[in-house]
Amino acid sequence: MKQKRKMKKRKTQPPPCVIPYIILRLWPAAGCLRLPPPPLKLSLKPFRAVGYITSSVPFSVQRLGTETFVTVSVGKAWQIYNCAKLNLVLVGPQLPKKIRALASFRDYTFAAYGKEIAVFKRAHQVTTWRAHKEKVLLLFLFGDHILSVDVKGDLFIWAFKAIDENLEPVGHIMLEEGFTPTCIMHPDTYLNKIIFGSQEGSLQLWNVSTKKKLYAFKGWKSPVTCCFSSPALDVVAVGCADGKIHVHNIRYDEEIVTFTHSTRGAVTAVSFSTDGQPLLASGGSSGVISIWNLEKRKLQSLVSDAHDSSIISLHFFANEPVLMSSSADNSIKMWIFDTSDGEPRLLRFRSGHSAPPLCIRFYANGRHILSAGQDRAFRLFSVIQDQQSRELSQRHVSKRAKKLKISEGEIKLKPVIAFDCAEIRERDWCNVVTCHMDTAQAYVWRLQNFVLGEHILNPSAEIPTPVKACTISACGNFAVLGTASGWIERFNLQSGLSRGSYIDTSEKGTCAHVGDVVGVACDSTNTLMISAGYHGDIKIWDFKVRELKSRWEIGCALVKIVYHRPNGLLATLADDFVIRVYDVVALRMVRKFEGHTDRVTDMCFSEDGKWLLSSSMDSSLRIWDVVLAKQIDAVLMDVAITALSLSPNMDVLATTHVDQNGVYLWVNQAMFSSGTSVAFGSGKEVVHVNLPSVSSIEGSEDMDDASEKNSLKHHSKSQGMITANTFYDRKIPELVSLSLLPKTQWQSLINLDIIKVRNKPIEPPKKPEKAPFFLTSTPSLSGDIIFKPSEEATTGDVAEKKANAELGSRRQTSNLSASGFLLALQNSVDEKDYSAFTEYIKGLSPSSLDMELRMLQIIDADDDLEEHSKKPELVWIELLLEYLIHEVSQRTNFEFIQALVRLFLKIHGETIRCKSHLQEKARRLLETQEEVWQRVDKLFQSSRCMLTFLSNSQF
Repeated sequence: MKQKRKMKKRKTQPPPCVIPYIILRLWPAAGCLRLPPPPLKLSLKPFRAVGYITSSVPFSVQRLGTETFVTVSVGKAWQIYNCAKLNLVLVGPQLPKKIRALASFRDYTFAAYGKEIAVFKRAHQVTTWRAHKEKVLLLFLFGDHILSVDVKGDLFIWAFKAIDENLEPVGHIMLEEGFTPTCIMHPDTYLNKIIFGSQEGSLQLWNVSTKKKLYAFKGWKSPVTCCFSSPALDVVAVGCADGKIHVHNIRYDEEIVTFTHSTRGAVTAVSFSTDGQPLLASGGSSGVISIWNLEKRKLQSLVSDAHDSSIISLHFFANEPVLMSSSADNSIKMWIFDTSDGEPRLLRFRSGHSAPPLCIRFYANGRHILSAGQDRAFRLFSVIQDQQSRELSQRHVSKRAKKLKISEGEIKLKPVIAFDCAEIRERDWCNVVTCHMDTAQAYVWRLQNFVLGEHILNPSAEIPTPVKACTISACGNFAVLGTASGWIERFNLQSGLSRGSYIDTSEKGTCAHVGDVVGVACDSTNTLMISAGYHGDIKIWDFKVRELKSRWEIGCALVKIVYHRPNGLLATLADDFVIRVYDVVALRMVRKFEGHTDRVTDMCFSEDGKWLLSSSMDSSLRIWDVVLAKQIDAVLMDVAITALSLSPNMDVLATTHVDQNGVYLWVNQAMFSSGTSVAFGSGKEVVHVNLPSVSSIEGSEDMDDASEKNSLKHHSKSQGMITANTFYDRKIPELVSLSLLPKTQWQSLINLDIIKVRNKPIEPPKKPEKAPFFLTSTPSLSGDIIFKPSEEATTGDVAEKKANAELGSRRQTSNLSASGFLLALQNSVDEKDYSAFTEYIKGLSPSSLDMELRMLQIIDADDDLEEHSKKPELVWIELLLEYLIHEVSQRTNFEFIQALVRLFLKIHGETIRCKSHLQEKARRLLETQEEVWQRVDKLFQSSRCMLTFLSNSQF
């Protein structure tokens, strides 16, 4: 009997005044009750590009105080590094075209693009200089002026002191015909004079002030590519396309010494040391830096593997034995001369991919990106801090190359074609495995130390063939490799030893597939292993026993597979441009997506498995909804995507593109914008977007403002469009929605009495000695000041009095003023729509709402019952009860309505108890509350059971 009584007690529902307490106490842990967001359309917006360090434009170095800064170009934008640690300090906005020349002076940066010159003060564009009719080739800082030279030989002089007033050039010089300028230089102590180098191989000395040519040097038969002034007077260094460096005396037009590069190619940059050492540094198109001793007139040292591409700029820091170099291989390096043999050593550097990346993947919960490029580098890019980006070490490549007297590129591993990682084992052992082009082994990496692992995974096939596919198990203990001959083998990552191979006895020979293995995958419980062959056969294996369980044929050649572990879906990519999704457990195709018109390059699942993203060589990115089995978005880009990866939080998409060395980041604007501003279309429209800039999303938005407006208009007219408001109007059964108000706002309604006692003043207010003059005003419940009207202005209130008189027969002879609270309630009742009233009371402060409810209290309870029943306050209380019944049944603004019910019953509970017609309304509210609470309790029950189970478990 006792047990039955206990069971009965559990089934009984708490009284209505207790239910709000239960809801409010459990609400912080009831995040699952919030209405889930609508099916997000991954409307991609350009964010920024990472991995870009410099381009093929010479940098500009300037010294501010005790610090030195270098300004470099990165395509259409520029960025500034602090040379102390080579950390990024400023990124400029994106320009319409690629930058062709740079110059800087203090806070000003000058960037030439096309026929125009943009002037920036820090990161803000001040003005644009337009005078050239041809493309600007050179920019040169000359005192308080900037000299700009175009490809036709027009030189304009710009003053930037009063930059807002001087929008036109202050001078113009037209160089002679047959003289094509290639470089510009100012010799020290030569007042108002500059020297031009030409494509024809000659030099000319000009006076900028008088705008006259002073002298034409004999020159050389090879085009002049660069020139630089030395610390010694009248001496300059001139680099030519034939690989020779001429140290020339311009005062007497005599040759002092000539140096010749040992490697083929032009001399692209020269610089003199200013710290007392007689050194001249020169760089060539082969990436070699040569250090020449001017006293001994011979080569002192040679940095053969300084860069992987042509040297763009060289600069010796003032009075320091430090040389900075930049190259077209997307790197900046600083070299210091502090060794006894005079050899420079690498001091610090910043670099990115020198060739386009092939594979990318998010790592560390979306904070980093693993990237493998055609330059044989395996890199880790940071999405948050650019300084944390680095290349993973391949163990003493420089030392081994120097010892073997070969280049570093020959020692580095071949380009990575596929890799997989497991974050769960980062601190235990190697947690990344890579497959390399035309390599019969797979290599492991330890990301905790950013270094190549000690084990090499070598499949034990009869005929060694290149490894084509790899995967790591969910536990992080095993790696599975597939080769070009169809061999599949499992390895232990901790020891690097083989743990058996997968062999299909029905196939010819002893292997798993006939032909290449294009992909392997493991499920989340190490129960199944999935493999795919090039000829279209997919096989399911027992992971531990290594026996074949099932197989099916696609019907065409396979290119790639992607497996989503949580939901067991396998996406396959065939050479017919069709994406097929299979259920591995049910062994059947569940989805088929068609739309790409060219070779599909990559695809990936979202973290929750609801979306599948795919890219193609037709320059499109398509987003498929796996649940709805349709395309929800399509984006057309300028350059085709080669690889993509979606972050675990689904907020950032990373892409790599054809002939682009960086990694481009796109934000899902639905994750960062309010729900009311996001539209969800059918996905049939293909929207064209530009690639992100290096700076930020603002730069791209400025460029695409008009196109965005047009696309928004186009989407708004589409018939299948659903806005966020219409989505939230559709109720999902068995769920409730929140008001999205701050937690303190609705919780203060419960604890208002405590708050009032706590905030009660200790001392009475003191009257000031000299009170200022104030306009006479009346207090209001809303807190707004209402000035008393004058007698002359009383005629304007006639209309308002008439409106109050026509409020309704329910009010009758009311002593209450027509407050905004009562007017909003009456209007909602008349229109039979309480949404406006709900929004009104949500905008009130807790104290104002409490005051409005207390204004309806019946104080004179000793009056006759007949007069008591005619009071207008009872009418408003009845209307409020009807409102609460409606809102509780709708299950919207749930936590706010529960707090409002508690406050209402606390204030008017005694009045409701005394009136029979109000008791009937309260009974209906109780029934509605119980019905809604039963639904909410069911939602809580599964979570409570899980928490109870986990709290009693021992791990």
